[in-house]
Amino acid sequence: MNNLNDPDWNIRPNEGAAGGNSKWNYALLVPMLGLAAFRWIWSKESQKEIQEAGAKYDKTIKAIQEDLELKYRQSLSENRREMVQLELELERERRRAQGFKQALASQSQQLLEERRGLSRERQALDMEKGRVQQSGATGALFNDALEKESQREQAAVQALRQVEEKLVERQSAFCSILVPREKRMEMEKDLLVLAAREPALARLGMEDSLKDIFKNDRRCAEYLNTDKRRNGSLMWVYLRYWQLLVKLEKHQRAEASLLGSK
Repeated sequence: MNNLNDPDWNIRPNEGAAGGNSKWNYALLVPMLGLAAFRWIWSKESQKEIQEAGAKYDKTIKAIQEDLELKYRQSLSENRREMVQLELELERERRRAQGFKQALASQSQQLLEERRGLSRERQALDMEKGRVQQSGATGALFNDALEKESQREQAAVQALRQVEEKLVERQSAFCSILVPREKRMEMEKDLLVLAAREPALARLGMEDSLKDIFKNDRRCAEYLNTDKRRNGSLMWVYLRYWQLLVKLEKHQRAEASLLGSK
């Protein structure tokens, strides 16, 4: 728009680039230079802030990396210590299990030898029984003595069956992760009391044998086993030993009774 008070500043359409339009161009140059200077200063400040933010970010990232690396090293060191401790404990348990296994093998061998000895004695008694039975009146007396001792034998057999049932239940509790240890200890205590109070069992001297079973019989069937009688190893050896001992004592008492009557 033209300034009517100052005709010299008005824009005339016929003036060229070298004419009076130079004043108008100069008036536009000043704000443009100011805008350019402002943009230059703003860009410098922005660049400085960006550099400072970048440096701060790099410093933060570096600190985080150092902290994570330190924690990783500490965690790795702790895991190594725990691994070494577990390996030591595993080795101790392996040696302990090996010792139990050797002790069990030794005791099983000893019981096997005793069982063989009892079998030989039983065979000898059977032979003697046959010889005595062939001797007429003496054989009749021996049969009468055996008949009398059979009642005592049946009482001992019944008591042994009760012990067998309780041992099966005790071993099942030992092999189960659901039965608390206190319950198993109570079952073992009941077995010891039964062996001490029942006259037919007290003569067999079962207390030490039962304690040996509680300490060393650790055999369990596979995880999904439902047959309780598949558990245990040492207890079955002892049960067979006690059964043979009852039969042996029957014949020994009958023989003693026969000799005493004479």
